[in-house]
Amino acid sequence: MNFRDGLPIYQQIADRLMDEILAEKYLPDERIPGVREYSLLLQVNVNTTVKAFDILARQGIIYNKRGLGSFVSADAVKIIRRLRSDDVLNGMLQELAKQMYLLGIPMEKVTDRLQQLVNEEMATPTVG
Repeated sequence: MNFRDGLPIYQQIADRLMDEILAEKYLPDERIPGVREYSLLLQVNVNTTVKAFDILARQGIIYNKRGLGSFVSADAVKIIRRLRSDDVLNGMLQELAKQMYLLGIPMEKVTDRLQQLVNEEMATPTVG
């Protein structure tokens, strides 16, 4: 996994697992790889992966069964979508509005491009 600067590795691991859940790689009530297995896969310290799993468990995205491992919660997709929607609306859009203002980009140009991107995403088959 290629990690980005500026965002803690544990958060990037949590984000990756959320992406995998959204892509239906792991379904509700399905076991996900264990902390050690996921750490080996990503070539990171086990403690970093533990921190990522703890975040997801606190958010209700995964749950633990003693002796069996971690599983995707029934509401995981709904929770992830809500969290990510909040991030988009409160972070990305605010930055977009600021840049539009500073660069003098008209709203029409942004909405046209956004519609184009949405159409492209809808035409792309999801990986699962």
